[in-house]
Amino acid sequence: MLKKHNRSSLTATFLILLFLATYQYQAQTDMGSVHGNFQIDAQYYNPDSLIGAPKVPEKMLSNAFGNINYQRGKFSAGVRYEAYNNVMQGFDSRYKGQGIANRFARYQDQLLDITVGNIYEQFGSGLLFRTYYEPGLLYDNSLDGIRVISNPFKGITLKALAGKQRSFFTVGPGIVRGIDGEVNINDLFDSLLANLKTKVIIGGSFVSKNQVDADPDFNLPENVGSYGGRINIIRGGFSFFGEYVQKENDPSASNYAFVEGEKYYSYKQGEAAFVSASYATRGISFLLQGKRVDNMSFRSDRDATLQNLLINYLPATTRQHTYLMPAYSPYATQPNGEVGGMAEVQFNFKKGSRIGGKYGMDITINYSQASGLKKIGVSDSTTTSKLYKTKYSEIGDLYYSDFFVEVNKKFSKKFKGTFMYCKQFYDKNIIQFGSPFAGYNNISSHIGVIDLTYKYKNNSALRLEVQGLFRDNKDTLNLGSWASALIEWSPSTNWFIAVLDQYNYGNPVNQLKLHYFLITAGYTKGPHRISMSYGKQRAGIFCVGGVCRNVPASNGLAISITSSF
Repeated sequence: MLKKHNRSSLTATFLILLFLATYQYQAQTDMGSVHGNFQIDAQYYNPDSLIGAPKVPEKMLSNAFGNINYQRGKFSAGVRYEAYNNVMQGFDSRYKGQGIANRFARYQDQLLDITVGNIYEQFGSGLLFRTYYEPGLLYDNSLDGIRVISNPFKGITLKALAGKQRSFFTVGPGIVRGIDGEVNINDLFDSLLANLKTKVIIGGSFVSKNQVDADPDFNLPENVGSYGGRINIIRGGFSFFGEYVQKENDPSASNYAFVEGEKYYSYKQGEAAFVSASYATRGISFLLQGKRVDNMSFRSDRDATLQNLLINYLPATTRQHTYLMPAYSPYATQPNGEVGGMAEVQFNFKKGSRIGGKYGMDITINYSQASGLKKIGVSDSTTTSKLYKTKYSEIGDLYYSDFFVEVNKKFSKKFKGTFMYCKQFYDKNIIQFGSPFAGYNNISSHIGVIDLTYKYKNNSALRLEVQGLFRDNKDTLNLGSWASALIEWSPSTNWFIAVLDQYNYGNPVNQLKLHYFLITAGYTKGPHRISMSYGKQRAGIFCVGGVCRNVPASNGLAISITSSF
C-alpha cells in the first residue's frame, strides 16, 4: 500500500513541475490558464479543565491546503497539497503529515470525457454513489481511478468509473466500480416533444465494491452490488425528484443490529428511498422531502466507521441551521435505519403590501422529523443472519424533530432584523453514539433568536445577535440552558470585529455556569481574507448535509487565511 502511495506522490510531483513549466509557457504565449485557492487554519491551545479543553502537547496545530488547477482548451489538470502539523483538535488524528492528496488529469470533447486520478462524482441524489470534498469536515472520499463520461446521442449521458477511495494519505482496501445512465426524454425526442412544457429525466445506476474476506469466523461477501432508478419531472415552478435503491447483503461495522443488547453484523439487504417536491410561484414557495433508509451504510471497507470510506451519501431532510443555538444539536443521518421528512413554506410579502409594509417581509415556516425504523426481531442468527425485518407502515422511536418560524423584516433603509422561534427534540444516544444504551436523556429545547443590523453609512454597519436555548436545567449530562450575545462592527467593507459570549447559565453544577468569551477580527480584500480570534469555544457538533464531526472545547488563539487566484 505504501509503495503505491509513493508512486502516486511521484506522479503528483511530476504534475506540479508540469504546471510550473506550463505557467511559464503561458506567460510567454498566453495559452491556457492557471487558477486555484489556499486555506490555512491554525490554533494555539491553552488547557482549560473547567470547559474540558485538553492539554495539547504540540501547543499549536494547523490544517492547510492549496488547489492548483490548469486548463487549456479541452484539457485540464490539477493538484491539491494538504498539510496537517499536526491536525487540529476535532478532526480525525489519522490526518497526519503533508503531501499531495489529490491530483487529476482530464480531457473532454463532444463524445468522451475522460478523467484519471482523484474523481468527484455523483449518481442521482447520491444514494448509491457520491464522492466529494468538504474541508470544514475534513471529509474527502474521492475515488482514485478512472472515469469515462459519454454523450453518444443528444439527451443521453453515460458514466462509468472504477478505483479505490481516498483514506487519509493512502487508499482504502476495497475496489469500487459503477455505471450510471441518464436520459432526458425531451432532448432525446426533441422533434416530437420540443413544445412540451413538462420535462422528464430518468436515470439508473449500478455500483459495486470488492473486498477480500479474511475473517476466520464469518463468511463475508467479497462483492456487494447495489442498483436503483430515479425520475425527475419539471413543469413551470413545479419540480419532483424520486429515487429508490437496493443494496445486496453487506454485513459490516456500520450495518448491524442489536440482539439482547449485543451488537451483531446484519446480512439483511439494504434499501433507501428519497423524494423531493417543490413548487414556487409569485410570493410563495413549498418544499416537501421524505426519506427512508434501512441498512444502507455503503463503504469500500467493511471495518470502516465514522466518516471514512463512505461510497454513498444519504441526503439530509432536516434544516441545517446557521445560528449558534438552533445549530447546537444538529441531526446526523442514521444509515442503519431512519425514516423522516421535511415540509417548508416560504412567504414573500412584497413592498407596499398590507403585511409587507414599506420594505417587504419574508416568513419561513419549517418542520422536519427523523425517526428510527420499527425493527422486528427474526430468529435466524444461525442461517441468514438478517436478524430483523421492517414494515413500511410502521415507524420506530423519534430521533429528532425541529419546528421553526423565521421572519426577515426590513424596517427602514438602514435597519433590518431576523427573528426566529425554534422547538427541537434530540435523541443524543442515537444521533451522537448510534446506540440506545449510551446513557443520556433525550433533550427538548425552546430556542429564540433576534438578529438586528443597523447600517449607519455605506459599507459600515453594527449587528447585534441575541439567542437563548432553554431546556431542562436538571440534566447534568446535557448541561442545561444557554444564552448568547454577539456584537459585530463592520466599519468598512474590509474590516470587522466581533465579540461573542455564550453563557451556560442553566448548568446544574454551579461552578460550571461559565461564560465562553470569544473576540474575532478580520480583514478582507479582493480574494483574500484573514481573521483571528481569541477565547473559549464550547464543545459541540458540526454538520454539513447530515455528515457531522465532534468539535471539542478549546481555549486559545486561532488564525484563518483564505485566498484564491
